[in-house]
Amino acid sequence: MTKEGSNPHGNIYISHRAIATIAYQSALESYGVVGLAAKNFAKGLTHALVKDPTLGVEVKFDGSSIKIDLYIIIEYGTRIKSVANSVADSIRYQVEKALGVPVTNINVHVRGLRISDTD
Repeated sequence: MTKEGSNPHGNIYISHRAIATIAYQSALESYGVVGLAAKNFAKGLTHALVKDPTLGVEVKFDGSSIKIDLYIIIEYGTRIKSVANSVADSIRYQVEKALGVPVTNINVHVRGLRISDTD
């Protein structure tokens, strides 16, 4: 990924992994999100063996905008739609603030519910 701009020192390249890490941290800080999940079983095994800060995040860049797919686990008892919208808004804000590139599409996939505290 590259962001166009006049820079006398050269070009700026931002990796998909960097964008995914920003989205991952933003999602974990959102209310109601317990964790992130892998897209499928094979990726889940890979991430279990190697701790990856981009688990559950897929980034696509088409040259002018960013598209993000996010796979989350939500805390039982919260409103799923509200949490998903909040996560999408938070990620959009953080990524656009950090990079200055518009995020056109954020798809939030809820992979499960988890009960955090049984007391």
